Amino acid sequence: MDRKQSILEAALKSFSLFGYKATTMDQVAKLANVGKGTIYTFYSNKEELFSEIVAGILREMQEVADQSINTEQSFFENAHRALISLLDFRNEHQLTVKLIQEEKELGTKIVNHELNRLEHMIITFIKERIEKAIEKGELRKCDPEVTAFLMLKLYVALVVDWEEHHTPLSKEEIANLFELYFIKGLST
Repeated sequence: MDRKQSILEAALKSFSLFGYKATTMDQVAKLANVGKGTIYTFYSNKEELFSEIVAGILREMQEVADQSINTEQSFFENAHRALISLLDFRNEHQLTVKLIQEEKELGTKIVNHELNRLEHMIITFIKERIEKAIEKGELRKCDPEVTAFLMLKLYVALVVDWEEHHTPLSKEEIANLFELYFIKGLST
């Protein structure tokens, strides 16, 4: 394995365990078994290294989203599966879990920025599917970006926020509620 890859893996591990704020370049160097100076031959600072780690997560999330799409199924079925898959990924990936926790507890600015990048990726993915569904006549004409934003927020509310004070909903219940409150209003 090359040194850059070792550094990336060590940084992912450190950010996942300790969060952004508590991770130091010394920790990453120690975990990667390289000198601290070696890290600086690839990255000018911790922010740049962190940004590359998040870019890797974005690529993984894009793969998860792409794999959830079945062109033989309706927009609704694909949107539900994609959103559930992406939120499952976000809620199960050790780094994203740690970053969400850090953002809530510490409000770290760069963590907030990077979590916004993750949200933007999801919204863009859904927006593109909405645009295709409108072209096919599956959905009425609407603002695809606003609609994608609302879809994501509804899923987050049903998957994450609801569970804070209620029994978790099953994926089937979430799909039914999504259809009841959202899709039936857009279907042609």
